[in-house]
Amino acid sequence: MHPHDQTIFALSSGRLPSAIAIVRLSGSHAGSALQMLAGKMPVARTATRVLLRDADGEPIDDAVVLWFPGPASATGEDVAELHVHGSRAVIAAVFSMLSAMPQMRPAEPGEFTRRAFENGKIDLTEAEGLDDLIHADTDRQRRKALRQLQGLLGDRARGWRDQIIEAAALIEAAIDFADEGDVPAELKGPALMRIRQLLAEIETVLSAQGRAERLREGLIVVIAGPPNAGKSTLMNQLARREVAIVSPHAGTTRDLIEVQLDLDGYPVTVIDTAGIRESDDPVEQEGVRRARDRAAQADLVLWLSDVDHVVVERQGDAPIWLVRNKIDLSVDAASDGMSSESDSRVFRISARSGAGVGELLNELVGFARDYFGATEGGLITRERQRKLLQETAAALGRSISAVDLGEELAAEELRIAALALGRLLGRVDVEDLLDVIFREFCIGK
Repeated sequence: MHPHDQTIFALSSGRLPSAIAIVRLSGSHAGSALQMLAGKMPVARTATRVLLRDADGEPIDDAVVLWFPGPASATGEDVAELHVHGSRAVIAAVFSMLSAMPQMRPAEPGEFTRRAFENGKIDLTEAEGLDDLIHADTDRQRRKALRQLQGLLGDRARGWRDQIIEAAALIEAAIDFADEGDVPAELKGPALMRIRQLLAEIETVLSAQGRAERLREGLIVVIAGPPNAGKSTLMNQLARREVAIVSPHAGTTRDLIEVQLDLDGYPVTVIDTAGIRESDDPVEQEGVRRARDRAAQADLVLWLSDVDHVVVERQGDAPIWLVRNKIDLSVDAASDGMSSESDSRVFRISARSGAGVGELLNELVGFARDYFGATEGGLITRERQRKLLQETAAALGRSISAVDLGEELAAEELRIAALALGRLLGRVDVEDLLDVIFREFCIGK
């Protein structure tokens, strides 16, 4: 049986118990399932209050149901929604009824969205935007994901692809009229102008992106330094809650501790690491190794120390900010010495009292703003999208160079460029990619 011959169902709302729970059905048998549960078919696209009943006619719940006949629905298929009370008992009774019906089965993760994609309701960039919106933690992530979901990149890519096809048609016509004197030149001229304009537009998009796609994952900030310097205390201050154990004994932190922060809408992951020192303890040695590895992968390192002259251990290319801690206990609070990182920025704080932490946070916001740049207007949100646009631009460039060598070569490069944009939209040669993308979705979406 083809998967689309089956009607799928899933809980599409949050964790139970809840005030209201939404059960969604999609497929050719959604209508019959709805009629069996509700006892009647509601008016399309009209919220209708009904008493849901089981196979024996016993009441299940007082509910509101919605009916969306395909293809004018979210998935392009017949869709029904049951808005019921969010108890585990109600959902279990509804699922029991649905599971007993022929050609009905629980949905896989992302299957509703995948059916919407396969039925032409959304393209792959919009599906990726929906996934980003579901997982958005900050307001800037939300705004960027919503723009993607609304077709920010997909609409542009479709326009670019249409222009490439039009240019290719002119090149193909020049081939067909090769024996007609000046006709090929008259056709190639407009085609080349269109290709050059399109190439410039795509290159502008690529060059303007910077680190825009990193907004999905966020900025990585690692707190590093020697043992007992107050790293865990600073971590708790930044998180505004106790996420790390604070102890006067060195070596308390053995593993990486991560916390997600929203700094003025920018997603930032702060990582507390083990104190970096030589140790005979194999567990502490592993913690130090992980600390060094994570610092090497960071976008910014906060090197914490409570002594005047600091030896900073650099890992990777990330900038290092020296954070001088325990200034409230320092005998000479005015002294800030650095023996190996004289180019680093220096902050003076008391992680215990919070003095100076606000200034450090403000600087972190500024760093994030400069790091991400103007991300909200950017088109690209994923590495996959960037690579395919780069392939498109490269093929367009080759087509311009190939025109004088032969129209057939130019036409082939334009075909490659159009194919890359088709893969970007998910319309050609992406079957292996679909399972990877849609399995990241939650069940019911």
